[in-house]
Formats: sequence, C-alpha cells, structure tokens
Amino acid sequence: MDPIPFDSLADGQPTEVEATLDDGAESLLLVRQGAQVRAWRNVCPHAGRRLDWAPGKFLLTKQGHLVCAAHGATFELQGGQCLSGPCRGEALSQVPVHVRDGQVVLG
Repeated sequence: MDPIPFDSLADGQPTEVEATLDDGAESLLLVRQGAQVRAWRNVCPHAGRRLDWAPGKFLLTKQGHLVCAAHGATFELQGGQCLSGPCRGEALSQVPVHVRDGQVVLG
C-alpha cells in the first residue's frame, strides 16, 4: 500500500485500497474514526467474498455498521466483529496500519 494522506479519509466512511502483504496482493478496507485508522482485509469471513458491492463501494447501516454485500452480514468497525448474519461471532481479518507524518502506512 502506498502511503495515503490521513486527511483524504472521510471520518467513518470505508475506503478501499490495494496493498501487498506477505501472502500477496490484497484489497483492504480502511476506516478513519477520529484520529485513528483501522484496516481489515476486504473479505467476509463467511464465504471469502469481497465486502463491497462494487469496487470501493460499501454499504453502511444507519448505525455505521458495515454490511457485506454478498450475504448481509453486519460488522461493527471498532474491532471488526460480526454482529449479525451467517458469520455471527467471527471477525474481519485486521491488518496493522498507523499514521506517520500525516500518512497512513502499513505496519
């Protein structure tokens, strides 16, 4: 993942980016929440499908929970836990990111 300007991320709005991880190229889901940024693999734990309904387009509930476009599983965006749907009790696969010098970077 190339560094991403922190200020380019809208608070609470999921953003899709491509990154190279140890096991190859991956689509990641970034979410800025105040001064923090969290990242997960853009993969639903239920069936291994992408969470977005179109590349980079995510569904959110009124409460700000992420909805898997394939099977309707709902995830909270603090820890990535599945709240409802076919993978209830499981969680998204988190990827470590941090903000350094105003840029979001892996690690």
